[in-house]
Amino acid sequence: MPHDVDPTAFDVADAYDRFGGELFGFSLNAVRDRGAAEEVVQETFLRAWRARERFDATRGGVRTWLYAIARNVVADSFRRGARTPEPVDLDRLPERAAPADDPVERLAMVEALATLSQEHRQAVVAIHVLGLGYAELADSLGVPVATLRTRTYYGLRALRRHLESQRETGSTTTSTHGEVAG
Repeated sequence: MPHDVDPTAFDVADAYDRFGGELFGFSLNAVRDRGAAEEVVQETFLRAWRARERFDATRGGVRTWLYAIARNVVADSFRRGARTPEPVDLDRLPERAAPADDPVERLAMVEALATLSQEHRQAVVAIHVLGLGYAELADSLGVPVATLRTRTYYGLRALRRHLESQRETGSTTTSTHGEVAG
């Protein structure tokens, strides 16, 4: 498989070239801070390099392995942040934080998005996160509006199923990153 690397020949530079940008996007969506996202990616590759002997291509590809490490780094950063509370003005607190403000829910959503194929993720994020219209996105991608509607439908359906299964199991993280067919 092209993304699997022999653990004795793990090339961190090659892995960074292939997956660094993707992991940065994942990290940025999770931590919502460019500097913190850069630190997550750096720590991810540092941990991968240190644990290169433990990489087992029979259990998954390099991409999957790096995402698992990145999820752990993000979770660790949230835990570190939780241990150092900041003073809060109680008069300015909302009654309940919006789901997007909850780091655990945001991480679950980022992980769920990472399970989608590139096309499905692109459609869902552009339409439902960035607020682009179908016609505008169709023009920029050079695909029919109907194709985008289909991608969005199947992408949202896969997200919903993934998040529901995570709630049922009580887990906020996934063990692998598959692709949505369709």
